[in-house]
Amino acid sequence: MTETALRAAELARAFGDPHNPENPLGQEQLTAADERGELSADGEALLDGFGLGAEYVPVELGGRLTRLDGLVRVLREVFRRDVGLGLGHGVTSFMAAVNVWAAGSPEQRAGLARLLLDGGKVSVAYHELAHGNDFLRVDFTARAGRGGYRLYGAKEVINNADRARAWVLFARTDPAPGSRSHSVLLAGPDQVPADRWQPLPRYRTAGVRGCRISGLAFRDCPLPASALVGEEGRGGEVALRSFQVTRSALPGMAIGTADSCLRTVLRFALGRRLYHRTVIQLPHAAAVLTNAFADLLLCDSLSLAATRTVHLLPEQASVTSAAVKYLVPKLLTDSVRELSVVLGARFYVREGEHAAFGRHVRDLPVLSLGHAGPTACLATLVPQLRRLATARQLTSPDGLFTIEDEDVPPGIPFDRLTLAATGDPLTATLTQTDAPVPDLLRDLTAELAEVRRACRALSPADRTPLASPAAFALAARYAELLGAAAAVGVWRSAREGFLADPAWLGAALHRSARRLGLREGGIPAAYAEPLRAELLSRYETSHSFDLYDHA
Repeated sequence: MTETALRAAELARAFGDPHNPENPLGQEQLTAADERGELSADGEALLDGFGLGAEYVPVELGGRLTRLDGLVRVLREVFRRDVGLGLGHGVTSFMAAVNVWAAGSPEQRAGLARLLLDGGKVSVAYHELAHGNDFLRVDFTARAGRGGYRLYGAKEVINNADRARAWVLFARTDPAPGSRSHSVLLAGPDQVPADRWQPLPRYRTAGVRGCRISGLAFRDCPLPASALVGEEGRGGEVALRSFQVTRSALPGMAIGTADSCLRTVLRFALGRRLYHRTVIQLPHAAAVLTNAFADLLLCDSLSLAATRTVHLLPEQASVTSAAVKYLVPKLLTDSVRELSVVLGARFYVREGEHAAFGRHVRDLPVLSLGHAGPTACLATLVPQLRRLATARQLTSPDGLFTIEDEDVPPGIPFDRLTLAATGDPLTATLTQTDAPVPDLLRDLTAELAEVRRACRALSPADRTPLASPAAFALAARYAELLGAAAAVGVWRSAREGFLADPAWLGAALHRSARRLGLREGGIPAAYAEPLRAELLSRYETSHSFDLYDHA
Protein backbone atom coordinates (compact mmCIF):
# COMPACT_ATOMS: atom_id res chain seq x y z
CA MET A 1 0.00 0.00 0.00
CA THR A 2 1.11 3.56 -0.65
CA GLU A 3 1.71 5.96 2.21
CA THR A 4 -1.50 7.78 1.34
CA ALA A 5 -3.50 4.53 1.34
CA LEU A 6 -2.04 3.65 4.72
CA ARG A 7 -3.07 7.01 6.18
CA ALA A 8 -6.59 6.65 4.77
CA ALA A 9 -6.85 3.15 6.23
CA GLU A 10 -5.56 4.39 9.59
CA LEU A 11 -8.22 7.08 9.68
CA ALA A 12 -10.97 4.64 8.71
CA ARG A 13 -9.93 2.27 11.52
CA ALA A 14 -9.85 5.13 14.00
CA PHE A 15 -13.46 6.04 13.19
CA GLY A 16 -14.47 2.46 13.99
CA ASP A 17 -17.66 0.58 13.20
CA PRO A 18 -20.27 3.12 12.03
CA HIS A 19 -23.13 0.84 13.09
CA ASN A 20 -21.95 0.19 16.65
CA PRO A 21 -24.21 2.23 18.96
CA GLU A 22 -21.47 2.21 21.61
CA ASN A 23 -18.95 3.81 19.22
CA PRO A 24 -18.65 7.54 20.06
CA LEU A 25 -17.78 8.08 16.39
CA GLY A 26 -20.55 5.88 15.00
CA GLN A 27 -23.35 7.19 12.84
CA GLU A 28 -25.77 7.34 15.77
CA GLN A 29 -23.51 9.67 17.73
CA LEU A 30 -22.57 11.78 14.69
CA THR A 31 -26.26 12.20 13.87
CA ALA A 32 -27.04 13.17 17.46
CA ALA A 33 -24.38 15.89 17.32
CA ASP A 34 -25.85 17.13 14.05
CA GLU A 35 -29.30 17.29 15.63
CA ARG A 36 -27.82 19.50 18.37
CA GLY A 37 -26.25 21.76 15.75
CA GLU A 38 -22.75 20.79 16.83
CA LEU A 39 -19.73 19.11 15.33
CA SER A 40 -18.86 15.90 17.10
CA ALA A 41 -16.36 16.72 19.85
CA ASP A 42 -15.01 13.17 19.64
CA GLY A 43 -14.69 13.51 15.89
CA GLU A 44 -12.75 16.76 16.16
CA ALA A 45 -10.51 15.26 18.82
CA LEU A 46 -9.80 12.29 16.56
CA LEU A 47 -8.88 14.53 13.63
CA ASP A 48 -6.70 16.72 15.85
CA GLY A 49 -4.88 13.64 17.09
CA PHE A 50 -4.47 12.40 13.51
CA GLY A 51 -2.95 15.77 12.62
CA LEU A 52 -5.37 16.42 9.78
CA GLY A 53 -4.03 19.95 9.33
CA ALA A 54 -0.77 18.45 8.04
CA GLU A 55 -2.67 17.07 5.04
CA TYR A 56 -3.22 20.66 3.85
CA VAL A 57 0.41 21.76 4.20
CA PRO A 58 2.96 21.16 1.40
CA VAL A 59 5.66 18.70 2.33
CA GLU A 60 8.38 21.33 1.84
CA LEU A 61 6.73 23.32 4.64
CA GLY A 62 6.59 20.36 7.00
CA GLY A 63 3.23 18.88 6.03
CA ARG A 64 2.01 15.82 4.15
CA LEU A 65 0.53 17.40 1.00
CA THR A 66 2.30 16.02 -2.05
CA ARG A 67 -0.51 15.05 -4.42
CA LEU A 68 -4.04 16.33 -4.67
CA ASP A 69 -5.56 12.88 -5.28
CA GLY A 70 -3.86 11.73 -2.07
CA LEU A 71 -5.49 14.52 -0.10
CA VAL A 72 -8.85 13.53 -1.59
CA ARG A 73 -8.37 9.91 -0.62
CA VAL A 74 -7.63 10.74 3.03
CA LEU A 75 -10.44 13.30 3.38
CA ARG A 76 -12.89 10.92 1.73
CA GLU A 77 -12.77 8.88 4.94
CA VAL A 78 -13.99 11.90 6.92
CA PHE A 79 -16.73 12.76 4.43
CA ARG A 80 -17.77 9.11 4.44
CA ARG A 81 -18.81 9.65 8.08
CA ASP A 82 -19.95 13.28 8.20
CA VAL A 83 -19.88 16.13 5.66
CA GLY A 84 -20.17 18.68 8.44
CA LEU A 85 -17.09 17.29 10.17
CA GLY A 86 -15.17 17.28 6.89
CA LEU A 87 -16.01 20.90 6.13
CA GLY A 88 -16.17 22.21 9.66
CA HIS A 89 -12.99 20.73 11.03
CA GLY A 90 -10.63 21.55 8.25
CA VAL A 91 -11.36 21.53 4.52
CA THR A 92 -12.29 25.18 4.82
CA SER A 93 -8.74 25.71 6.07
CA PHE A 94 -7.42 24.07 2.89
CA MET A 95 -9.64 26.30 0.73
CA ALA A 96 -8.14 29.32 2.48
CA ALA A 97 -4.55 28.09 2.56
CA VAL A 98 -4.19 27.41 -1.17
CA ASN A 99 -4.32 31.17 -1.79
CA VAL A 100 -1.25 31.58 0.42
CA TRP A 101 0.53 28.56 -1.09
CA ALA A 102 -0.17 30.04 -4.53
CA ALA A 103 0.93 33.64 -3.98
CA GLY A 104 2.07 34.25 -0.41
CA SER A 105 5.47 35.42 0.70
CA PRO A 106 7.89 32.92 2.28
CA GLU A 107 7.04 34.40 5.69
CA GLN A 108 3.29 34.05 5.11
CA ARG A 109 3.65 30.50 3.88
CA ALA A 110 5.84 29.47 6.80
CA GLY A 111 3.56 31.15 9.37
CA LEU A 112 0.40 29.60 7.98
CA ALA A 113 2.07 26.19 7.81
CA ARG A 114 2.97 26.42 11.50
CA LEU A 115 -0.59 27.41 12.36
CA LEU A 116 -2.11 24.43 10.50
CA LEU A 117 0.46 21.95 11.80
CA ASP A 118 -0.41 23.18 15.30
CA GLY A 119 -4.08 22.29 14.70
CA GLY A 120 -5.28 25.85 14.04
CA LYS A 121 -8.06 26.72 11.62
CA VAL A 122 -8.18 29.26 8.80
CA SER A 123 -11.30 30.84 7.32
CA VAL A 124 -11.68 32.13 3.79
CA ALA A 125 -13.95 35.06 2.94
CA TYR A 126 -14.56 35.43 -0.79
CA HIS A 127 -18.21 36.23 -1.20
CA GLU A 128 -20.89 38.58 0.07
CA LEU A 129 -24.59 37.82 0.21
CA ALA A 130 -25.44 40.75 -2.04
CA HIS A 131 -23.27 39.43 -4.88
CA GLY A 132 -23.30 35.65 -4.51
CA ASN A 133 -20.62 33.89 -6.57
CA ASP A 134 -19.74 37.11 -8.42
CA PHE A 135 -16.80 37.76 -6.12
CA LEU A 136 -15.31 40.41 -8.44
CA ARG A 137 -18.16 42.75 -7.43
CA VAL A 138 -17.69 42.56 -3.66
CA ASP A 139 -17.93 45.78 -1.66
CA PHE A 140 -15.73 44.80 1.28
CA THR A 141 -12.91 47.36 1.13
CA ALA A 142 -9.25 47.48 2.08
CA ARG A 143 -8.20 51.10 1.68
CA ALA A 144 -4.48 51.59 1.24
CA GLY A 145 -2.77 54.14 3.45
CA ARG A 146 0.43 54.88 5.27
CA GLY A 147 1.97 51.61 6.42
CA GLY A 148 -0.83 49.30 5.31
CA TYR A 149 -4.61 49.06 4.86
CA ARG A 150 -7.87 49.95 6.63
CA LEU A 151 -10.71 47.43 6.42
CA TYR A 152 -14.34 48.50 5.99
CA GLY A 153 -17.44 46.35 5.66
CA ALA A 154 -18.58 42.82 6.35
CA LYS A 155 -18.22 39.31 5.01
CA GLU A 156 -21.12 36.97 5.68
CA VAL A 157 -21.46 33.18 5.59
CA ILE A 158 -17.92 32.23 6.61
CA ASN A 159 -17.20 28.81 8.03
CA ASN A 160 -15.34 28.93 11.36
CA ALA A 161 -15.14 32.74 11.31
CA ASP A 162 -15.46 32.90 15.10
CA ARG A 163 -12.78 30.32 15.91
CA ALA A 164 -10.24 30.69 13.11
CA ARG A 165 -6.73 31.79 14.01
CA ALA A 166 -6.31 33.38 10.58
CA TRP A 167 -8.55 34.78 7.87
CA VAL A 168 -7.95 34.97 4.12
CA LEU A 169 -9.93 38.02 3.03
CA PHE A 170 -10.85 38.95 -0.54
CA ALA A 171 -11.21 42.74 -0.58
CA ARG A 172 -11.67 45.63 -2.98
CA THR A 173 -8.49 47.72 -3.07
CA ASP A 174 -9.48 49.95 -6.01
CA PRO A 175 -12.91 51.56 -6.53
CA ALA A 176 -12.60 51.19 -10.31
CA PRO A 177 -14.44 48.30 -11.99
CA GLY A 178 -12.53 45.42 -13.49
CA SER A 179 -10.48 42.37 -12.57
CA ARG A 180 -7.55 44.35 -11.12
CA SER A 181 -9.57 46.03 -8.38
CA HIS A 182 -9.32 43.32 -5.71
CA SER A 183 -6.60 41.83 -3.54
CA VAL A 184 -6.12 38.98 -1.08
CA LEU A 185 -5.16 39.74 2.53
CA LEU A 186 -4.04 37.44 5.32
CA ALA A 187 -4.95 38.52 8.85
CA GLY A 188 -6.07 37.10 12.16
CA PRO A 189 -7.87 38.07 15.37
CA ASP A 190 -4.55 38.53 17.18
CA GLN A 191 -3.32 41.02 14.55
CA VAL A 192 -6.17 43.53 14.62
CA PRO A 193 -7.54 45.80 17.38
CA ALA A 194 -10.33 44.10 19.28
CA ASP A 195 -12.58 47.17 19.06
CA ARG A 196 -12.38 47.38 15.26
CA TRP A 197 -13.91 44.03 14.32
CA GLN A 198 -16.57 41.66 15.55
CA PRO A 199 -17.98 38.25 14.63
CA LEU A 200 -21.51 38.31 13.24
CA PRO A 201 -24.29 36.05 14.55
CA ARG A 202 -24.24 32.42 13.52
CA TYR A 203 -26.48 31.20 10.72
CA ARG A 204 -28.61 28.13 11.28
CA THR A 205 -28.52 25.95 8.18
CA ALA A 206 -30.63 23.12 6.76
CA GLY A 207 -27.53 21.06 6.01
CA VAL A 208 -24.15 20.72 7.77
CA ARG A 209 -25.90 21.86 10.94
CA GLY A 210 -22.78 21.47 13.03
CA CYS A 211 -20.70 23.89 10.97
CA ARG A 212 -20.15 27.24 12.67
CA ILE A 213 -21.16 29.56 9.83
CA SER A 214 -21.23 33.25 10.65
CA GLY A 215 -19.46 36.37 9.44
CA LEU A 216 -16.99 39.13 10.18
CA ALA A 217 -17.55 42.87 10.33
CA PHE A 218 -14.74 45.48 10.31
CA ARG A 219 -14.84 49.20 11.09
CA ASP A 220 -11.80 51.26 10.07
CA CYS A 221 -9.65 48.29 11.06
CA PRO A 222 -5.90 48.66 10.44
CA LEU A 223 -3.79 45.96 8.80
CA PRO A 224 -0.06 46.10 8.11
CA ALA A 225 1.19 46.14 4.52
CA SER A 226 2.64 42.67 5.15
CA ALA A 227 -0.92 41.29 5.16
CA LEU A 228 -1.10 41.55 1.37
CA VAL A 229 -0.90 38.15 -0.34
CA GLY A 230 0.82 38.47 -3.69
CA GLU A 231 0.49 41.72 -5.59
CA GLU A 232 -2.14 44.39 -5.02
CA GLY A 233 -4.90 44.17 -7.62
CA ARG A 234 -4.11 40.54 -8.48
CA GLY A 235 -6.61 39.01 -6.07
CA GLY A 236 -8.88 37.79 -8.84
CA GLU A 237 -6.06 35.85 -10.47
CA VAL A 238 -4.94 34.35 -7.16
CA ALA A 239 -8.50 33.26 -6.35
CA LEU A 240 -9.15 31.75 -9.79
CA ARG A 241 -5.92 29.74 -9.72
CA SER A 242 -6.75 28.58 -6.20
CA PHE A 243 -10.26 27.60 -7.32
CA GLN A 244 -8.73 25.20 -9.83
CA VAL A 245 -7.17 23.30 -6.95
CA THR A 246 -10.14 23.32 -4.59
CA ARG A 247 -12.72 22.67 -7.30
CA SER A 248 -10.70 19.66 -8.39
CA ALA A 249 -10.46 18.26 -4.86
CA LEU A 250 -13.80 18.77 -3.10
CA PRO A 251 -16.03 16.64 -5.39
CA GLY A 252 -13.82 13.60 -4.86
CA MET A 253 -14.19 13.94 -1.11
CA ALA A 254 -17.98 13.89 -1.52
CA ILE A 255 -17.76 10.45 -3.11
CA GLY A 256 -17.22 9.12 0.41
CA THR A 257 -20.63 10.50 1.38
CA ALA A 258 -22.33 8.93 -1.62
CA ASP A 259 -20.58 5.63 -0.81
CA SER A 260 -22.12 5.68 2.67
CA CYS A 261 -25.57 6.43 1.25
CA LEU A 262 -25.33 3.54 -1.22
CA ARG A 263 -24.14 1.22 1.56
CA THR A 264 -27.02 2.24 3.85
CA VAL A 265 -29.68 1.60 1.21
CA LEU A 266 -28.06 -1.67 0.11
CA ARG A 267 -28.01 -2.84 3.75
CA PHE A 268 -31.73 -2.01 3.95
CA ALA A 269 -32.53 -3.69 0.61
CA LEU A 270 -30.79 -6.91 1.63
CA GLY A 271 -32.51 -7.10 5.02
CA ARG A 272 -36.01 -5.89 4.27
CA ARG A 273 -38.62 -8.24 2.77
CA LEU A 274 -41.51 -7.05 0.61
CA TYR A 275 -43.92 -9.10 -1.51
CA HIS A 276 -42.22 -12.31 -0.23
CA ARG A 277 -38.85 -11.17 -1.54
CA THR A 278 -35.99 -9.03 -0.30
CA VAL A 279 -36.15 -5.46 -1.59
CA ILE A 280 -33.04 -5.94 -3.70
CA GLN A 281 -34.85 -8.68 -5.63
CA LEU A 282 -37.39 -6.11 -6.81
CA PRO A 283 -36.40 -4.95 -10.30
CA HIS A 284 -36.75 -1.23 -9.60
CA ALA A 285 -34.71 -1.33 -6.40
CA ALA A 286 -32.01 -3.44 -8.02
CA ALA A 287 -31.80 -1.00 -10.93
CA VAL A 288 -31.53 2.05 -8.66
CA LEU A 289 -28.70 0.46 -6.66
CA THR A 290 -26.85 -0.57 -9.82
CA ASN A 291 -27.30 2.87 -11.36
CA ALA A 292 -25.88 4.50 -8.23
CA PHE A 293 -22.81 2.26 -8.35
CA ALA A 294 -22.22 3.02 -12.04
CA ASP A 295 -22.57 6.75 -11.49
CA LEU A 296 -20.24 6.67 -8.48
CA LEU A 297 -17.52 4.98 -10.54
CA LEU A 298 -17.86 7.54 -13.33
CA CYS A 299 -17.73 10.37 -10.80
CA ASP A 300 -14.60 8.95 -9.21
CA SER A 301 -13.01 8.59 -12.65
CA LEU A 302 -13.55 12.28 -13.37
CA SER A 303 -12.40 13.21 -9.86
CA LEU A 304 -9.16 11.27 -10.33
CA ALA A 305 -8.56 12.78 -13.77
CA ALA A 306 -9.22 16.31 -12.51
CA THR A 307 -6.83 16.06 -9.57
CA ARG A 308 -4.15 14.48 -11.74
CA THR A 309 -4.58 17.19 -14.39
CA VAL A 310 -3.49 19.76 -11.79
CA HIS A 311 -0.15 17.92 -11.55
CA LEU A 312 0.40 16.59 -15.07
CA LEU A 313 -1.30 19.17 -17.31
CA PRO A 314 -1.84 22.21 -15.08
CA GLU A 315 -2.30 24.52 -18.07
CA GLN A 316 -5.57 22.68 -18.82
CA ALA A 317 -6.88 22.48 -15.25
CA SER A 318 -9.35 25.36 -15.65
CA VAL A 319 -11.49 23.03 -17.80
CA THR A 320 -11.33 19.83 -15.75
CA SER A 321 -11.71 21.63 -12.41
CA ALA A 322 -14.87 23.42 -13.53
CA ALA A 323 -16.28 20.26 -15.11
CA VAL A 324 -15.74 18.06 -12.06
CA LYS A 325 -17.12 20.69 -9.66
CA TYR A 326 -20.24 20.99 -11.81
CA LEU A 327 -20.87 17.37 -12.77
CA VAL A 328 -19.87 15.23 -9.79
CA PRO A 329 -21.93 16.96 -7.05
CA LYS A 330 -24.89 17.02 -9.43
CA LEU A 331 -24.71 13.31 -10.26
CA LEU A 332 -24.10 12.29 -6.65
CA THR A 333 -26.99 14.41 -5.38
CA ASP A 334 -29.34 13.01 -8.04
CA SER A 335 -28.18 9.48 -7.26
CA VAL A 336 -28.76 9.84 -3.53
CA ARG A 337 -32.25 11.23 -4.14
CA GLU A 338 -33.08 8.17 -6.26
CA LEU A 339 -31.75 5.92 -3.50
CA SER A 340 -34.06 7.63 -1.02
CA VAL A 341 -37.04 6.21 -2.94
CA VAL A 342 -35.82 2.67 -2.19
CA LEU A 343 -35.45 3.54 1.48
CA GLY A 344 -39.03 4.82 1.49
CA ALA A 345 -40.48 6.27 4.68
CA ARG A 346 -37.28 5.51 6.58
CA PHE A 347 -35.66 8.32 4.66
CA TYR A 348 -37.63 10.78 6.83
CA VAL A 349 -36.80 9.15 10.17
CA ARG A 350 -34.30 11.16 12.22
CA GLU A 351 -33.48 8.38 14.66
CA GLY A 352 -32.21 4.83 14.31
CA GLU A 353 -29.91 3.10 11.85
CA HIS A 354 -31.14 4.95 8.76
CA ALA A 355 -31.09 8.47 10.19
CA ALA A 356 -27.57 9.08 8.87
CA PHE A 357 -28.90 8.74 5.33
CA GLY A 358 -31.19 11.74 5.78
CA ARG A 359 -28.29 13.72 7.21
CA HIS A 360 -26.16 12.91 4.18
CA VAL A 361 -29.01 13.89 1.83
CA ARG A 362 -29.25 17.29 3.52
CA ASP A 363 -25.50 17.81 3.60
CA LEU A 364 -24.39 16.63 0.16
CA PRO A 365 -25.87 19.56 -1.84
CA VAL A 366 -23.75 21.98 0.20
CA LEU A 367 -20.69 20.72 -1.69
CA SER A 368 -22.24 21.75 -5.02
CA LEU A 369 -22.54 25.33 -3.74
CA GLY A 370 -19.85 26.64 -1.42
CA HIS A 371 -17.30 28.93 -3.02
CA ALA A 372 -18.24 27.92 -6.58
CA GLY A 373 -21.77 26.79 -7.39
CA PRO A 374 -22.76 24.87 -10.52
CA THR A 375 -23.65 27.99 -12.49
CA ALA A 376 -20.29 29.58 -11.64
CA CYS A 377 -18.52 26.44 -12.84
CA LEU A 378 -20.41 26.42 -16.13
CA ALA A 379 -19.65 30.14 -16.45
CA THR A 380 -15.96 29.17 -16.32
CA LEU A 381 -16.45 26.67 -19.16
CA VAL A 382 -18.62 28.78 -21.47
CA PRO A 383 -15.94 31.31 -22.54
CA GLN A 384 -13.55 28.43 -23.31
CA LEU A 385 -15.88 26.27 -25.41
CA ARG A 386 -14.95 27.67 -28.80
CA ARG A 387 -11.23 27.38 -28.08
CA LEU A 388 -11.67 23.80 -26.90
CA ALA A 389 -13.59 22.96 -30.08
CA THR A 390 -11.00 24.46 -32.41
CA ALA A 391 -7.74 23.59 -30.62
CA ARG A 392 -5.56 20.65 -31.59
CA GLN A 393 -6.71 17.48 -29.85
CA LEU A 394 -4.46 16.78 -26.88
CA THR A 395 -3.43 13.29 -25.87
CA SER A 396 -4.71 11.80 -22.63
CA PRO A 397 -1.74 10.30 -20.76
CA ASP A 398 -2.41 7.19 -18.68
CA GLY A 399 -1.11 9.03 -15.63
CA LEU A 400 -4.42 10.90 -15.49
CA PHE A 401 -6.30 7.69 -14.80
CA THR A 402 -4.13 5.13 -12.97
CA ILE A 403 -5.14 4.91 -9.32
CA GLU A 404 -1.75 3.88 -7.91
CA ASP A 405 0.57 5.74 -10.32
CA GLU A 406 3.66 6.78 -8.39
CA ASP A 407 5.19 8.72 -11.30
CA VAL A 408 3.00 11.76 -10.71
CA PRO A 409 5.29 14.66 -9.75
CA PRO A 410 4.80 15.79 -6.14
CA GLY A 411 3.69 19.29 -5.29
CA ILE A 412 1.06 21.54 -6.82
CA PRO A 413 2.54 23.65 -9.66
CA PHE A 414 0.66 26.87 -8.87
CA ASP A 415 2.89 28.87 -11.22
CA ARG A 416 1.72 26.79 -14.19
CA LEU A 417 -2.03 27.10 -13.53
CA THR A 418 -3.57 29.40 -16.13
CA LEU A 419 -6.91 31.18 -16.25
CA ALA A 420 -7.86 29.64 -19.61
CA ALA A 421 -6.97 26.23 -21.02
CA THR A 422 -5.32 25.73 -24.38
CA GLY A 423 -6.99 22.37 -24.97
CA ASP A 424 -9.02 19.47 -23.64
CA PRO A 425 -6.95 16.80 -21.88
CA LEU A 426 -9.61 14.07 -21.63
CA THR A 427 -11.84 13.54 -24.65
CA ALA A 428 -9.10 11.95 -26.74
CA THR A 429 -9.96 8.73 -24.90
CA LEU A 430 -13.34 8.72 -26.67
CA THR A 431 -11.84 9.07 -30.12
CA GLN A 432 -8.61 7.13 -29.70
CA THR A 433 -9.65 4.09 -27.64
CA ASP A 434 -10.78 0.73 -28.98
CA ALA A 435 -13.00 -0.32 -26.09
CA PRO A 436 -15.30 -3.39 -26.14
CA VAL A 437 -18.38 -1.13 -26.01
CA PRO A 438 -18.24 0.08 -29.63
CA ASP A 439 -21.84 1.22 -29.98
CA LEU A 440 -21.64 3.45 -26.91
CA LEU A 441 -18.26 4.86 -27.93
CA ARG A 442 -19.52 5.53 -31.44
CA ASP A 443 -22.55 7.46 -30.17
CA LEU A 444 -20.55 9.42 -27.60
CA THR A 445 -17.93 10.29 -30.21
CA ALA A 446 -20.65 11.50 -32.56
CA GLU A 447 -22.13 13.57 -29.72
CA LEU A 448 -18.70 15.05 -29.03
CA ALA A 449 -18.39 16.06 -32.68
CA GLU A 450 -21.84 17.66 -32.58
CA VAL A 451 -21.08 19.54 -29.36
CA ARG A 452 -17.82 20.83 -30.85
CA ARG A 453 -19.65 21.96 -33.99
CA ALA A 454 -22.11 23.90 -31.84
CA CYS A 455 -19.23 25.36 -29.80
CA ARG A 456 -17.52 26.63 -32.95
CA ALA A 457 -20.76 28.32 -33.96
CA LEU A 458 -21.22 30.24 -30.70
CA SER A 459 -21.72 33.95 -31.19
CA PRO A 460 -19.40 36.39 -29.41
CA ALA A 461 -22.17 37.15 -26.90
CA ASP A 462 -22.39 33.46 -26.07
CA ARG A 463 -18.71 33.25 -25.18
CA THR A 464 -19.03 35.20 -21.93
CA PRO A 465 -20.46 34.44 -18.48
CA LEU A 466 -23.54 36.41 -19.64
CA ALA A 467 -24.21 33.86 -22.38
CA SER A 468 -27.63 32.44 -23.24
CA PRO A 469 -29.12 29.39 -21.51
CA ALA A 470 -28.35 27.39 -24.65
CA ALA A 471 -24.62 28.09 -24.24
CA PHE A 472 -24.74 27.00 -20.60
CA ALA A 473 -26.56 23.82 -21.62
CA LEU A 474 -23.79 23.21 -24.16
CA ALA A 475 -21.20 23.56 -21.39
CA ALA A 476 -23.14 21.05 -19.29
CA ARG A 477 -23.09 18.54 -22.16
CA TYR A 478 -19.37 19.06 -22.57
CA ALA A 479 -18.87 18.34 -18.86
CA GLU A 480 -20.87 15.12 -19.21
CA LEU A 481 -18.65 14.04 -22.10
CA LEU A 482 -15.55 14.76 -20.01
CA GLY A 483 -16.96 12.43 -17.34
CA ALA A 484 -17.53 9.68 -19.91
CA ALA A 485 -14.03 10.22 -21.28
CA ALA A 486 -12.52 9.87 -17.81
CA ALA A 487 -14.30 6.54 -17.30
CA VAL A 488 -12.88 5.29 -20.61
CA GLY A 489 -9.44 6.47 -19.51
CA VAL A 490 -9.63 4.56 -16.22
CA TRP A 491 -10.71 1.38 -18.01
CA ARG A 492 -8.02 1.80 -20.68
CA SER A 493 -5.29 2.28 -18.05
CA ALA A 494 -6.35 -0.64 -15.84
CA ARG A 495 -4.18 -3.70 -16.20
CA GLU A 496 -6.19 -6.25 -14.23
CA GLY A 497 -9.08 -6.72 -11.85
CA PHE A 498 -12.51 -5.21 -11.86
CA LEU A 499 -11.49 -1.89 -13.46
CA ALA A 500 -10.22 -3.81 -16.51
CA ASP A 501 -13.64 -5.44 -16.92
CA PRO A 502 -15.72 -3.74 -19.66
CA ALA A 503 -18.96 -4.34 -17.73
CA TRP A 504 -18.58 -1.35 -15.41
CA LEU A 505 -17.48 0.84 -18.31
CA GLY A 506 -20.50 -0.16 -20.38
CA ALA A 507 -22.80 0.58 -17.43
CA ALA A 508 -21.21 3.97 -16.73
CA LEU A 509 -21.23 5.00 -20.40
CA HIS A 510 -24.84 3.87 -20.82
CA ARG A 511 -25.83 6.10 -17.92
CA SER A 512 -23.90 9.00 -19.43
CA ALA A 513 -25.44 8.43 -22.87
CA ARG A 514 -28.89 8.32 -21.28
CA ARG A 515 -28.34 11.69 -19.61
CA LEU A 516 -27.26 13.06 -22.99
CA GLY A 517 -30.43 11.74 -24.64
CA LEU A 518 -28.56 9.11 -26.69
CA ARG A 519 -30.03 6.06 -24.90
CA GLU A 520 -33.30 5.06 -23.29
CA GLY A 521 -34.11 2.55 -20.59
CA GLY A 522 -32.00 0.91 -17.95
CA ILE A 523 -28.49 -0.47 -18.07
CA PRO A 524 -28.42 -3.56 -20.34
CA ALA A 525 -28.28 -6.85 -18.46
CA ALA A 526 -24.88 -7.72 -19.93
CA TYR A 527 -23.44 -4.77 -17.99
CA ALA A 528 -25.87 -4.57 -15.06
CA GLU A 529 -25.59 -8.14 -13.79
CA PRO A 530 -21.77 -8.22 -13.41
CA LEU A 531 -21.89 -4.74 -11.87
CA ARG A 532 -24.52 -5.81 -9.34
CA ALA A 533 -22.48 -8.88 -8.47
CA GLU A 534 -19.46 -6.66 -7.80
CA LEU A 535 -21.58 -4.34 -5.67
CA LEU A 536 -22.77 -7.22 -3.51
CA SER A 537 -19.28 -8.68 -3.24
CA ARG A 538 -17.84 -5.40 -2.03
CA TYR A 539 -20.65 -5.00 0.48
CA GLU A 540 -20.13 -8.48 1.90
CA THR A 541 -16.37 -7.90 2.27
CA SER A 542 -16.82 -4.33 3.59
CA HIS A 543 -14.88 -2.84 0.67
CA SER A 544 -15.44 0.68 -0.62
CA PHE A 545 -17.53 1.26 -3.73
CA ASP A 546 -15.11 3.72 -5.33
CA LEU A 547 -12.23 3.05 -7.74
CA TYR A 548 -9.90 2.05 -4.91
CA ASP A 549 -12.00 -0.92 -3.69
CA HIS A 550 -10.29 -0.83 -0.29
CA ALA A 551 -11.26 -2.63 2.90
